[in-house]
Amino acid sequence: MFRVAVLSFWHVHAKDYALETKEHPRTEITAVWDEDRERGQVKASKRGVPFHDDLEGLLSREDVDGVVVTTPTVAHREVIPAAARASKHVFAEKVIAPTLSEAREVVEEVEEAGVTFVISLPRLYAGYTQAIREILAGGAIGEPTYLRVRVSHDGALPSAANPQGWLPESFFDPEQSAGGVTIDFGAHPLYLSAHLLGMPEEVSAVYGRVTGRAVEDQSVVTMLYPNGTLGVAEASSALPRAFLWRHTAPKEASSTIRAVVSGRAAGAPSDGALPRCPPTEDRPSDGGWSSPQREGRTRRMSEPPLS
Repeated sequence: MFRVAVLSFWHVHAKDYALETKEHPRTEITAVWDEDRERGQVKASKRGVPFHDDLEGLLSREDVDGVVVTTPTVAHREVIPAAARASKHVFAEKVIAPTLSEAREVVEEVEEAGVTFVISLPRLYAGYTQAIREILAGGAIGEPTYLRVRVSHDGALPSAANPQGWLPESFFDPEQSAGGVTIDFGAHPLYLSAHLLGMPEEVSAVYGRVTGRAVEDQSVVTMLYPNGTLGVAEASSALPRAFLWRHTAPKEASSTIRAVVSGRAAGAPSDGALPRCPPTEDRPSDGGWSSPQREGRTRRMSEPPLS
C-alpha cells in the first residue's frame, strides 16, 4: 500500500486527488497538512487521519511515502523541495512555480533528492490529444501551419448558487495564485501546444479582465515557430454557461476544450480538399466536424468550430 499525505486543500482539485487516492486499491491517505489550520483540521477529520500544522513534522512521518501538493501556487517553491528532501515522492498541481527560474530550482532539488516528481497535466494523456498527435505524425494534414487550443469555463461568473462564481476567491489573489486564468487553467493549452508543435521561437500574450478581479479571467497567447507556424492558446474562466450549453451536453457544461489544427497537406488535390483522416475504432470518421470535449469525450457537430 502506497501511503499519501495531502499538503493543503487550497487548490480546487485537492478534493479530487484525495478522492482518487482513497478509491485506488493500492493507495491510502495517512495525514494532512494545510497552511490554513481550520481548513486542514476539517479536511483531516472528514477523512479520519491526523492533521499537522507543522510541515516538517508531517514529512518526518514514516507512514508517508508520497505527497499530493495542492498548496497556493506561490508556496510550491518551498513545499515541493521540502517534501523531496524528506524522501517523499511528489505529485503536484500545475504549475511547478510562478517563474521559470524558480521552476528550474525546484526541478534541480527534486532530481538531487532522487524521488519521483509528477506534475498534473491531465489533458496530455486524454484521448483527443493522442488522436491529434497520431494524425500529425501520420502526415494526414502535411506540415502543420496553425494550431489553436481553447479551454473555458464559467468559474469566475456569478450564479444563483455561487454569487461570486464557483472558483474560490483565493484563485484571484495574486499573492496566492501568482496570476489569473493563464497560470492555472491556461496551462492546459500551453503544454498541449508544446506537446504537439514543440517550443516556439516567440511568445506574446494579452490579458482581459471582465469580472473586475485583480488578475485576468481570460487570455490569448500567441506563439510563432521558426518555420512560420502559428500557435494560439486561449483560456477563459468567464464564459457564460449558456454558451457552454450550446456546445456541450448540459450536465458537462462546466468546462470545454477545443482544438483546431490546419496545415499544408502534401499531395493535396488541386481543388484544395484535404485528405480525410483514417477512421479507427475509437475515432470513427464522418463528414462532420469533431469537437473534443473534456477528458477524451468527442461529440460530432454539424457546424464548424467557432472562429
